[in-house]
Amino acid sequence: MKFNMDEFGFNCELPYGCLNVSGDEKHGFRPDQLLVSSIAVCSGEVLRRVLKGMRLEVENIQIETSTEHNKAQANRIEKICTHFILTGGNLPKEKIEKALQLTKKNCPMAQSVIGSIELVQTFEVV
Repeated sequence: MKFNMDEFGFNCELPYGCLNVSGDEKHGFRPDQLLVSSIAVCSGEVLRRVLKGMRLEVENIQIETSTEHNKAQANRIEKICTHFILTGGNLPKEKIEKALQLTKKNCPMAQSVIGSIELVQTFEVV
């Protein structure tokens, strides 16, 4: 990836389109938004594959996230909470819990920050 400076931040041309990154969200994605969304969506994709491998039928997965920052240390992210809202039939709690364990273990983005950022995963079935 090659980033070029512009008036408001940086941009990068990618096969899907231009990625604009800026500390001002009026002009692009903030770096913390990209970090959190990368972990959330990567985890969601891994969870979907794990559930499919367990032969559990999931109609939809919504992901909600929240973060905790340490303002005394450059406002660094210390904790990312990821809440998965699963829609489908016959989704036993025990199997979902096992799937989430496998998800954290097999998500490259999550594994990249473990030890630096606390990751908390929760779920509900609707």
